[in-house]
Amino acid sequence: MHEIHAREVLEKLKLMGAGRVLIQSPEGLRREAEVLGNFLEDNGIEVILHGEVNYGACDPADREAKSLGCDALIHLGHSYMKLHLEVPTIFVPAFADVEVVPALEKNLKEIKKLGKKIALVTTAQHIHQLEKAREFLENNGFEVLIGRGDSRVSWPGQVLGCNFSAARVNAEGVLFIGAGYFHPLGVAVATRKPTLAINPYSGDAIWMNDEAERLIRKRWAQIAKAMDARSFGVVTSTKKGQLRLAEAKRIVRLLREHGKEAKLLLMNHISYPQLEGFSFDAYVVVACPRVPIDDYENWRKPVLTPREVEMLLGLREEYEFDEILGVERSEDEPMGISIHGG
Repeated sequence: MHEIHAREVLEKLKLMGAGRVLIQSPEGLRREAEVLGNFLEDNGIEVILHGEVNYGACDPADREAKSLGCDALIHLGHSYMKLHLEVPTIFVPAFADVEVVPALEKNLKEIKKLGKKIALVTTAQHIHQLEKAREFLENNGFEVLIGRGDSRVSWPGQVLGCNFSAARVNAEGVLFIGAGYFHPLGVAVATRKPTLAINPYSGDAIWMNDEAERLIRKRWAQIAKAMDARSFGVVTSTKKGQLRLAEAKRIVRLLREHGKEAKLLLMNHISYPQLEGFSFDAYVVVACPRVPIDDYENWRKPVLTPREVEMLLGLREEYEFDEILGVERSEDEPMGISIHGG
C-alpha cells in the first residue's frame, strides 16, 4: 500500500479554486487514484481519471487536462519535475508503507562489503525513510553520504530511471533501497561503483555489478550491430520531460558529418512496431534513455543512445550511461516543490 495525502491535495485544490481535475496515475496506483477521486468528489470537485500508461513525472497529461477544461492536473505517484506545463499541476508522491530499517539490519554484513564510506540512494516511494536509514547506518559505523542531485530530482538521495546525479558522490560504494532492478541497475552502470540493492519488502539484498557488466556487454553488441548501418532514424519524444530536441539535432549533425544518412523522427510513445514502415538501418533514441536499454530485444534493428552513437563513431572509448540531466542546484535552492504550471 502507498500513503497518499488526500486532504492536503484537497486543500491545495481549494486554494486554486479548482472545480474539475484530471488524475493521472501509473498502473500500480490505479486503486489509489480511485480512492483519491472518490474523496475529492465527496468534497465537491469533479474528477476525471486518466487511463493511459504513465512513465513518470517526465510524462504529464497536462495537455489532456487542458483540452478537457480541467482546472488542474493531479500527477500521482511521482515527485515534482521542473517542466513548462499548460495547467497547474500537483505532483503527489506515493510513499510506500514499509519500514526500511529491518531489511538493512538483516543485511548488515553485506552492506559492510561496500566499505565504510557509502552513498545512500532510493526512489520517491521510500524517500521519507531515508533519514531513518542514515541514522541506522551511522550508528553501525558507516559514513553515509546523501547526494543533493541536480534540478531534475526533488529530494537529496533520490534517483530516477534517467538521472543518477544524487549517486555521484565521493563514496566507496552505493547502497540503493527499493524494489526491482530498474533503478539500481542504472545506478551501477552510471557510477561504476559497487552497488548493493536492498528490497525493503522482501528483505533481499542483490549485488548489481555483474548485472551492470552484462548490460554493458549487450550494449556493445548493439553498437557492433550498427557498425554497417548507413541510415539512422533519430527519435525524440513529445513527452515534455523527454523532449531533447537540441540533443537530437546534434546527433543528426554528428552522423551526417561522419558520412551517415540521418533523419529526425518525432513520436510520443516510442516502440519499434510503429517504425516498421521506415527503411532506416538503425535507430537512435534521444528521449527516455531506458527505451533502447530495456526494450532493445523488441527492436528488429539496432537501437542506440546518443552516447553509444559517439562510441560507434570512435569519439568515445569508455561506456557511459545516457542520462537526462538538470542543472546543478545552489545550496539555498528549495527542493520538493509540488505545484507547477498554469
